[in-house]
Amino acid sequence: MDRDSYTAANREAWDQSAALHRQGAEWQRLETGFATPGFSCLDAVETALLGELGLSGKAVAQICCNNAREILSVKNLGAARCVGFDQAAGFLAQGRELAEIAGQELELVEGDVYAIPRSYDAAFDIAMITIGVFGWMPDLPAFLAIAARLLKPGGALFVHEEHPVMNIFEPTAERPFEPDSSYFRKQPFAEDHAIVYHGEEAPEVQTHYWFVHPLSEIFTAALENGLAIETFREYPNNISSVEFDIYESREGVELPMSYALVARKAG
Repeated sequence: MDRDSYTAANREAWDQSAALHRQGAEWQRLETGFATPGFSCLDAVETALLGELGLSGKAVAQICCNNAREILSVKNLGAARCVGFDQAAGFLAQGRELAEIAGQELELVEGDVYAIPRSYDAAFDIAMITIGVFGWMPDLPAFLAIAARLLKPGGALFVHEEHPVMNIFEPTAERPFEPDSSYFRKQPFAEDHAIVYHGEEAPEVQTHYWFVHPLSEIFTAALENGLAIETFREYPNNISSVEFDIYESREGVELPMSYALVARKAG
């Protein structure tokens, strides 16, 4: 399979999973939250680092924005123009619902994230990439090239992601604390169940593919695209699926479960 085939398969799986994300307590929490002025679903790490970058009056893009809850939170925190890009129409429809509830104006753009229109080049002070995005990308250097071209000179890329070391573990395995896969795995993981996060039963959907990107590949892709790394911080906090909570709760043993990175485009 080539990049376009992987991307198309993943897009279909996300669209088939979208309806499941509009059910249950999490969606209700978002509806209730965004009905309150100034609501944000961002966690403490995101709130602090975006606060350091400064959101007031800034133009912010989120690449792979899902249902727009994070870019809508950024808007509520004082950003000016906010644009979310995603491949899944079902999630963008949910994002428009949330924006209407919040009474905020968002621009939500559907399409292949490897082919974001050139009209958005150099339009943003901040580009955001958050949990779970890198793993869906078959071509990480090309993806970060898109992020770089969206930024104005001097603009900042903000990444808050699952730590790639977690890809070596399988939380549902018989021995979940023993490495189950290589940190340097080249072949993607293939899965055929709906993409959900809270441990619920998931129906079958289009086969989708998860790619392993070691930190060295992430740093190199950023640097090769003209992004100078300013901040890199690792955390023992699980920001992924609830199954990974078991790695967060081991007394006296902390794993790097997530990280935040800020990289700056030359001015």
